[in-house]
Amino acid sequence: MAQKNNDSQRIKELVEIMKQAGLLEIELKHGDDKILLKRLPPHPVADAAAVPVVGRDVLTVPLGQAPAQNSATESGPADAQQQELIEIKSPIVGTFYDKPSPDSEPYVELDSHVSPQTTVCIVEAMKVMNEIKAEAEGLITEIMVKNGQAVEYGQVLFKVKPD
Repeated sequence: MAQKNNDSQRIKELVEIMKQAGLLEIELKHGDDKILLKRLPPHPVADAAAVPVVGRDVLTVPLGQAPAQNSATESGPADAQQQELIEIKSPIVGTFYDKPSPDSEPYVELDSHVSPQTTVCIVEAMKVMNEIKAEAEGLITEIMVKNGQAVEYGQVLFKVKPD
């Protein structure tokens, strides 16, 4: 019975490591024993009502815009422009890097045009470099974080004005 509790604890630790590193799959082999753990991938930004799924927990987050508190007719023109912007958010906890190496040019700058497959930055988690794609098409209007800054899951990294 003690072995079963020990195995359960190790599996829980592996799941936590997967979450922290943003890993979707991990496979371990030891002799004849094999453990394969898989998580559902985060959904790409398809529309403003996309719901990311992480593990078995479901978190509803409106992607692509801030929650509307006033209708568009009640808010001013600046608010309407702000609501049209698409937010590129961090899919994991880690450290934000705006360029592939310290002596390289940044992936994107203000007014850079991006497409859905454009790499906009790297988020490092547990020594794993995760390239973050724009998943939208348009112009970078705001860069919300600084190079080397720690970022949280769901934190806005960039704002994009769609084409």
